[in-house]
Amino acid sequence: MTQDGTILSTAIPGVKRHATGKVRDVYDLGDALLLVATDRISAFDVVMHQGIPDKGRVLTQLSAYWFGQTRGVIANHLITADDGAIAARLAEAGAAVTDDLRRTLAGRSLLCSKATPLPIEAVVRGYLSGSAWKEYAARAKDGNPVDLWGVQVPPGLRESDELPEPVFTPSTKATAGHDLPMPRAEIAQYIGDFAAPVEEAALKLYRTAAEHAAGRGLLIADTKFEFGTVPGKEPGAFDLLLIDEALTPDSSRFWDAATYAPGGPQPSFDKQFVRDYLEGVPGWDKQPPAPDLPTEIIEGTARRYRDAYRRITGHELPPNKGA
Repeated sequence: MTQDGTILSTAIPGVKRHATGKVRDVYDLGDALLLVATDRISAFDVVMHQGIPDKGRVLTQLSAYWFGQTRGVIANHLITADDGAIAARLAEAGAAVTDDLRRTLAGRSLLCSKATPLPIEAVVRGYLSGSAWKEYAARAKDGNPVDLWGVQVPPGLRESDELPEPVFTPSTKATAGHDLPMPRAEIAQYIGDFAAPVEEAALKLYRTAAEHAAGRGLLIADTKFEFGTVPGKEPGAFDLLLIDEALTPDSSRFWDAATYAPGGPQPSFDKQFVRDYLEGVPGWDKQPPAPDLPTEIIEGTARRYRDAYRRITGHELPPNKGA
């Protein structure tokens, strides 16, 4: 833990580290995985030197919230986010559960079922922003519909305009470098018979979440989901699960409905604040090492993440038990 309380890395003696992502440390507990969200933040696929206070707790608590809200749409991999239950499960797995470990993991850990991840990012867009806007602007001409990675989008739209209906624009899931958009026609090459169920689930999840967020004065411009499979009840059958995280400021753009003004970029409750700062850093080519983040960027990002949690759930982020 750093001086400001941020968690940049974790270690659980006696438990096997399964994977280390840009943000999460994942531990193998035999029949389950423990996902621990650190306060690391990445932009342009580069992990920053500094962390964002409370970021990991926001990601964890928001994911747990959305997993509960969307269970009626599709099953997910969450077993529990309860700190006590997680500590007990770690002890069963052979970990020495010290007070320091409890403080480190508090509020930032999800115990999840194991699943086989599908090798795509299931991206859903309700508004024309980010890479979709750049692609649209580059392709728009002569008043004709624009082919946006296999989806026909009307001409004449502005940046941040709402799309006539949400669109599914999946991408590859890169182990290194950037995820790349793929035409919908190619999805089956990656996930076979799950192509249609994944698209249907992703669109339904987005619509369900967007309706909920609208009631809290927020617009979900776009988001991405990850799915995995587990053995089904019938021999040789597999069931689809929502995995990883869900509808957090790391994987979604949240806009304030009260200030929404299409025709340009929108203020957002996510890490776009960091991206915008980095775009203006002279001489940085978006390759490691990353430049340092000023205090005002760190604090501003932390505030946006906490605001997203408060706006979506209707509650303040619980106090940090690890502080």
